[in-house]
Amino acid sequence: MIKKVLVANRGEIAVRIMRSCREMGIPTVAVYSDADRSAMHVRYADEAYHIGPAPSVESYLSIDKIIAVAKKSNADAIHPGYGFLSENAAFSARCKAEGIEFIGPDASAILQMGDKITARKTMIAAGVPVVPGTVDKIVDYEEALETIRKIGLPVMIKASAGGGGKGMRLVKHEEDVESSLSGARSEAKSAFGDDAVYVEKYIDSPHHIEFQILADKHGNAVHLFERECSVQRRHQKVVEETPSPLLTPEVRAEMGAHAVAAAKACNYHGAGTIEFIVDDNQNYYFLEMNTRLQVEHPITERVVGVDLVKEMINIANGLELSFKQEDLKQSGHAIECRIYAEDPDRNFMPSPGTIRHITEPLGLGVRHDGYVYEGYTIPIYYDPMISKLIVWAKNRDEAISRMRRALHEYKITGVKTSIPFLARIMEAEAFKSGKYNTHFIEENKDFLFTPHDCDGVCEDIALMATFLEYSHKLEKLKSGNNESKPSGSRWKDPQRSAYI
Repeated sequence: MIKKVLVANRGEIAVRIMRSCREMGIPTVAVYSDADRSAMHVRYADEAYHIGPAPSVESYLSIDKIIAVAKKSNADAIHPGYGFLSENAAFSARCKAEGIEFIGPDASAILQMGDKITARKTMIAAGVPVVPGTVDKIVDYEEALETIRKIGLPVMIKASAGGGGKGMRLVKHEEDVESSLSGARSEAKSAFGDDAVYVEKYIDSPHHIEFQILADKHGNAVHLFERECSVQRRHQKVVEETPSPLLTPEVRAEMGAHAVAAAKACNYHGAGTIEFIVDDNQNYYFLEMNTRLQVEHPITERVVGVDLVKEMINIANGLELSFKQEDLKQSGHAIECRIYAEDPDRNFMPSPGTIRHITEPLGLGVRHDGYVYEGYTIPIYYDPMISKLIVWAKNRDEAISRMRRALHEYKITGVKTSIPFLARIMEAEAFKSGKYNTHFIEENKDFLFTPHDCDGVCEDIALMATFLEYSHKLEKLKSGNNESKPSGSRWKDPQRSAYI
């Protein structure tokens, strides 16, 4: 059985994994770069080790350094979280070679499903619907043009390796094929070291819906239902919810069965996600598999009642799944908003800096997975996500209302954040109705990017001004000027109806 876990990651996901380990009585080891010496995951872990300079290639992406720390700390297992080395087949294989348990799938499954062309072939063999397109990589322009004429425009040219929208081009006109092919291949080569691309039919009004799966080492696999992930910008998810407002119970059951078949087709074990593209008529097609834990996993945990990190550790320990498909049910509705240090009104430009003040939302049905604190400086070297805000309620309407309330309570000063933008999403009629797709942000940009009232900025300015005034009064109090003493044992902020 696993005795100590090294978490090969940083930020909120590192803290989240460590919390489950602590509940299981398993000590944890943190690794950190120069930029993360004062990070929360370093403070939370039982042990912490420095692994290099701030750039991730010299720290969090260094397999040799992480393996060395695992040996030095006597950690017998590594959880990769998401991002960094989480879908790196070489890392999984290296852990196995060193006798360290990789809390995730084998290298063979990562390789098989990480390459999208190979994954498409695997899904076709397993009987899982795939988007019409090429089975092999596109070699040249003439081949691409011939294929596109057979499929019909519009199409997507997509990188076989990697993800996140890199190496991807939407082609609507035949005259754009050559430039789009060249651009996709060049970007794929730069981002993933592999310029292989393929072509697939572009689905009008696409919905991005993914199914969470768990599979043990004994051949058992289940799905934990779906997550609707269609609120995206530049192919990056912004808001997720479950259940999906689009799916019928019948289609949900079909998609879930295909997700389980997909996992079994690559002899998968651990937690993973089968992603589908779905049209307005609920026709669905396999998109890709993520061979790791997903950012949005907490909404599944809340609706299904399963701690996915604990299950990953149990699977790594060789245990069979403790439940069957018929034991799993969806209860209520959950929504997740990703909170970023960025400015949505300036093309989502990152906004690194020092957190001056933070008030995290609390109350019934609210979960906050974060890692920043007052005085913490968000580094420029990594993804600028601050936290994930998750709410649960008995139905979708109440969940939206609860998220609106939680976003209203969430106050951060010192850096720009996406909180006001997320609040406007909760107010958008298309979102509230549940009738939205991956074009949601573009189709609602006039509403989403137009400031409403003072959009929280006025309130934040008032909060800072009042706090400074209070600090000034305290300084006078320390100097012996009793006229400045606030009345009562606590001082109430008139702007926030809360005590500071």
